[in-house]
Amino acid sequence: MTDTDTVVTRFAPSPTGYLHLGHAYAALFAHRCAREANGRFLLRIEDIDPGRCRPEFEAAIYEDLEWLGLDWERPARRQSDCMDDFEAALDRLNRLGVLYPCFCTRAEIQAEIAAAHGAPHLVAHGPDGPLYPGTCRALSDGERESRAQAGEPFALRIDMARAAALAGPLHWQDRDRGEIRAEPRIFGDVVLARKDTPASYHLCVTVDDHIQGVTLVTRGEDLFPATHVHRLLQALLGLNTPQYRHHGLLTGPDGRRLAKRDKAKTLRALRAEGLHPATVRAMAEMTELV
Repeated sequence: MTDTDTVVTRFAPSPTGYLHLGHAYAALFAHRCAREANGRFLLRIEDIDPGRCRPEFEAAIYEDLEWLGLDWERPARRQSDCMDDFEAALDRLNRLGVLYPCFCTRAEIQAEIAAAHGAPHLVAHGPDGPLYPGTCRALSDGERESRAQAGEPFALRIDMARAAALAGPLHWQDRDRGEIRAEPRIFGDVVLARKDTPASYHLCVTVDDHIQGVTLVTRGEDLFPATHVHRLLQALLGLNTPQYRHHGLLTGPDGRRLAKRDKAKTLRALRAEGLHPATVRAMAEMTELV
């Protein structure tokens, strides 16, 4: 990105629950970064998981953001409407020879990791915990084909060592940390697609940011490590590399970060209590960050 390029930011919630103050902070942060640069602010609905996403939550996202006083370019991109884009990306990765089918169930993976606890040096760990032990990476092409033809369900994993070697040294620019060397191998062979979720977060967000022309990705500090994987996918797929800015996370009175699963107070609940949008915006900006 050059100094003359238009800054394009985005807010990309998943409709798996109602927005809370943490979401408000993230949306306001992205909106402010675009506004200060006289740029563009986009909204994306990350509804790739049909089992958890619900229409009423998506409708509430639009309602809550409008109530906060935010505006975005219409229509918002919905991942569930863009499966062809993700399938094309998977097809390209497959043609590069960096994908392989993994027939292991989650229970089998956990059992194999548990069995290796007697030899801790055999258990590799990454930012998300123990890494996939690579059981299916060593399968022959014939065995993979026969098991798939037999109808055995499988996920698609990326052979991280092969992919990293193909891509070569990679970096990205973080506005607060400077130039960062990408080390995607710390995540091991991550899943890029499952039967119940046709494309993973890592793949979808990378493809979406490119297609939407996002030049500055703003998101929570908890997603900083994922950028290592996203930078690799950008290189393999020939996609643009935006700049990044990872902000702190909002915490509640107990010091824990706000999350849907912990039933953080929602924006619609604050609205029902009679709070003014300006008050909620101030609350989001003033809440303690970690």
